[in-house]
Amino acid sequence: MNDRVYTHEFIRIRGVHRPDYMHHMTANWSPNAQEDRNQLCFGVWGTVGTTGTWPQVVNMWEEAGFDGLAAGLGGELVGPALQDPKLQKWWNEAANFREGGFDRVLIPAPWTRTIGELITDGAGGGAVYAHETIQLEPGGADDYLSAVRDEAIDVLAPFGWELVGALKSSMHADSECICIWAIDTWEHWGEYEKAVYADPKVRAWRDRQWGSKGFERFLMCDAPLSPMKIGRQPARSDRQGWTDL
Repeated sequence: MNDRVYTHEFIRIRGVHRPDYMHHMTANWSPNAQEDRNQLCFGVWGTVGTTGTWPQVVNMWEEAGFDGLAAGLGGELVGPALQDPKLQKWWNEAANFREGGFDRVLIPAPWTRTIGELITDGAGGGAVYAHETIQLEPGGADDYLSAVRDEAIDVLAPFGWELVGALKSSMHADSECICIWAIDTWEHWGEYEKAVYADPKVRAWRDRQWGSKGFERFLMCDAPLSPMKIGRQPARSDRQGWTDL
């Protein structure tokens, strides 16, 4: 049973600094967060600009439940700047690469896999991921996630799509879900998008998605040190030209 919670972030990137920011998050932030906050990197991805906002990075962090997240936030949001002084060097460096963002706290469907289980299973790490956001009537999130488990996984599997995240937004009236699919090849992504209009089984699932209050899908690619790409959590040995915090 997945009893974690997840911090999900859309990050606006300054100019051409997306590679710098992705490395700063994975190699420079994550090793310390693993030790200091019991926070694991679930994934860091660059948005495929043809399908969504650019230049943008998507981060997801696996927290030790709400207790772990509360402890982490309580230790971070201190002082007049609401920033842990220990992290000042990291924040200053990150400001060179990003200019803001939008975060959510996500609760996973209990039957989904943690990042440790996904790594053990060899999930993800392929060519591309699909990120879906679904808006629902208040209280509709659990039913939608159950339908993903009972219907969508089997519909999408023949196209090389593997579910790696099925979650609902906390503090959001159980009215928003996010699903993340790992896709092994670009060709399999294209085949599915064609099937959305041609395959009866895919159309039936599509109609359920489109019948919600809102649906959006965009694509994203792993950062070089994203855990599902390298099969482990980022480590200090991955750092380049960075002294510890």
